[in-house]
Amino acid sequence: MSKTTLRAFMPRQDLISFVVLAVVIFIVMPLCTDIFRLNLIGKYLTYAFVAVGLVLCWGYGGILSLGQGVFFGLGGYCMAMFLKLEASTPEATKIQSTPGIPDFMDWNQLTELPWFWEPFHSLPFTIIAVLVVPTIFAYIIGVAMFKRRVGGVYFAIITQAIASILTILIIGQQGYTGGVNGITDLRTLLGWDIRTDSAKYVLYFVNGILLFACLLFAQFVRKSKLGRILLAMREREDRVRFSGYDVSNFKTFVFCMGAAFSAIGGAMFTLQVGFMSPSFVGIVPSIELVIFCAVGGRMSIIGAVYGTLLINWAKTTFSESFPELWLFAMGALFIGVVMAFPSGLAGLYQTHAKPWVDKALFKLLSQRESTNSNSPVTAD
Repeated sequence: MSKTTLRAFMPRQDLISFVVLAVVIFIVMPLCTDIFRLNLIGKYLTYAFVAVGLVLCWGYGGILSLGQGVFFGLGGYCMAMFLKLEASTPEATKIQSTPGIPDFMDWNQLTELPWFWEPFHSLPFTIIAVLVVPTIFAYIIGVAMFKRRVGGVYFAIITQAIASILTILIIGQQGYTGGVNGITDLRTLLGWDIRTDSAKYVLYFVNGILLFACLLFAQFVRKSKLGRILLAMREREDRVRFSGYDVSNFKTFVFCMGAAFSAIGGAMFTLQVGFMSPSFVGIVPSIELVIFCAVGGRMSIIGAVYGTLLINWAKTTFSESFPELWLFAMGALFIGVVMAFPSGLAGLYQTHAKPWVDKALFKLLSQRESTNSNSPVTAD
């Protein structure tokens, strides 16, 4: 990659933002928090995968999805199925009526493992399924909607309905999914105990690395021709269509990409927290994920991460004292963001903080150049 191409992909300002975020996640947080709080931050970062995907879907593509919890949940359930099968060996479940199957299946009088659970004995298959299953589901939704030019508020309502339907389906099929409790009591990954403090540290860093991989891919999309087409499509969809581009294909692609990001976050959530339930699939969590993106800035992938961390930190802190008021506070925050600073934290930084930072950097560089020019030159 040439130097010019590299600069086009990662301008200096974006590079600084990436470096600062990396320092915060990989250095500041592990050094300044105990393992309990660090595990909470790791859980927050799993939501950031969804927020980054929403920046591309909503901010750039103009596709407001209120059902991203569906893909987060599908990725999480795929990983949970593998972990649950590993925890359900005949030796570990010998007290059950049917040893060798998950406990909730035994409670619901199932006598054998369902056929669609069988492939999840394999970790490679599970990793592939985490990415492929939600992406295929998103592709089906995208083709069905975008080919018929369904968009805007209608698409948002449809995705909300899909989230509600999937939640009802998961709860209703208790013998196959664990029902309202979800899939719990997940202990090991290939014999490695994921409940220990050392495992939580490792999972936190793996989580951060995967998040940065998604951020880099999103940065590539933003700076590529695809990113420019998405912006043009958001502003003047008809003009893009009349220019010869198939708008539905671009919308379907970015929607599938957001689904894949969300699924990775869901899988890491299952590993980080140790369970997965339908409470992360429905309408309320999906709307919360949109708020994370809006607060951080729907045009900023880095801002989406900060927005996710800030809102979840506030949720944890505020709900400890006033748990019944948190949903009202979340709604008020979303209304305030839309009305007062629609560009989110990233917009506030660009408007108020960035000029001051640029001025300070310019002054610092000027002083350094002045010092270098005035320093005496000594002869050998």
